[in-house]
Amino acid sequence: MAAVDLIGSYNYALVALSVLIAMFASYAALDLAGRVTAAGGWTRAAWLLGGAGAMGTGIWSMHYIGMLAFILPIPVAYHWPTVVLSLFAAILASVASLIPFSSSCPSCSRF
Repeated sequence: MAAVDLIGSYNYALVALSVLIAMFASYAALDLAGRVTAAGGWTRAAWLLGGAGAMGTGIWSMHYIGMLAFILPIPVAYHWPTVVLSLFAAILASVASLIPFSSSCPSCSRF
């Protein structure tokens, strides 16, 4: 069987959209992380979940839009249960990264 080279190209408008989404999501996550450090009690948990949701959704959407920007000469489809699972994985990873901000120890949340 002969090897076939697949030559791809990029939709630069989608690449730019992916970069913009990454910038807006990181701004939102940093802003919400600041609110986590200032809040207390159940509002701290709410800000933590909001920040993790914003950051995880931003990371996930940036990556999928970046993948959609890559055009191949063959049809490409995504398995939707895996796509949804990857969204939950991104949000869970964001929760893990924002937990140090939710610490009640004042010096623990400083870098």
